[in-house]
Amino acid sequence: MRVILLFVLLCCFTSANANLVWGKTGHRVTGHIAEKHLSKKARKAIANLLDGHSLAFASTYADEIKSDRKYSSFTPWHYVNYPLDVRYEDAEKSSLGDIVTAIEKCRQVLRDSKSTRSDKVFYLNFLIHIIGDLHQPLHTGREEDRGGNDIQVQWFGQGSNLHKVWDSKLIESYKMTYYELGDELDRSTTKKERKLIQQGSILDWLEESHVLAKDIYGSVEGGEQLGYRYTYKFNPVVFKRLKEGGFRLAKVLNDIFS
Repeated sequence: MRVILLFVLLCCFTSANANLVWGKTGHRVTGHIAEKHLSKKARKAIANLLDGHSLAFASTYADEIKSDRKYSSFTPWHYVNYPLDVRYEDAEKSSLGDIVTAIEKCRQVLRDSKSTRSDKVFYLNFLIHIIGDLHQPLHTGREEDRGGNDIQVQWFGQGSNLHKVWDSKLIESYKMTYYELGDELDRSTTKKERKLIQQGSILDWLEESHVLAKDIYGSVEGGEQLGYRYTYKFNPVVFKRLKEGGFRLAKVLNDIFS
């Protein structure tokens, strides 16, 4: 009986964590980069709300609460699914909300002087996370395959799916810690490049991911063996999106707390 109970709990845990976005390393890279470019005012306000914790530390909170049913209504906030050849403005919107409406809600709460401290803490944690999610292309993918979760592939001879490859497998294959990779991506970007990256709106950044999602879907066939050739082609894309997510997270936070 104990074995059966353990098996059930393990299955529940696995299911609850099957859709982690960017994985812990990817989110921490984005948070680590963003923290380097906070204004003094934003840094002070954020340190107060996070009790001195870093953006990298806070970046995984929104995934960690997924296993708590109390937060199940927030699950649709991590993504938006719409047809590949359609823009978000023209797509049918979910009544449950999506990553775009979630980002706006977070910004509203954080800007409102009447918001409680507990609400600001919660929505700040969520915002840090979903700005990262916005830059994971398959979080803007097709509804019919749940952003690539239902597309089975082989990753270096082991069963996986396309979404998981982009969440974590590509990043993990590079064998760098989040701060090593974050420092490297930040160091290799000029101030001029960073300012260009920070231009545009949430919808502009969303459409970048959506265009990339179409390329990613076309890059594989179900059951395909993926390995080094795939990493050579797409690791630069992953790194670019992580870097863009970090710089843009800093911009969003600086704008909120300015």
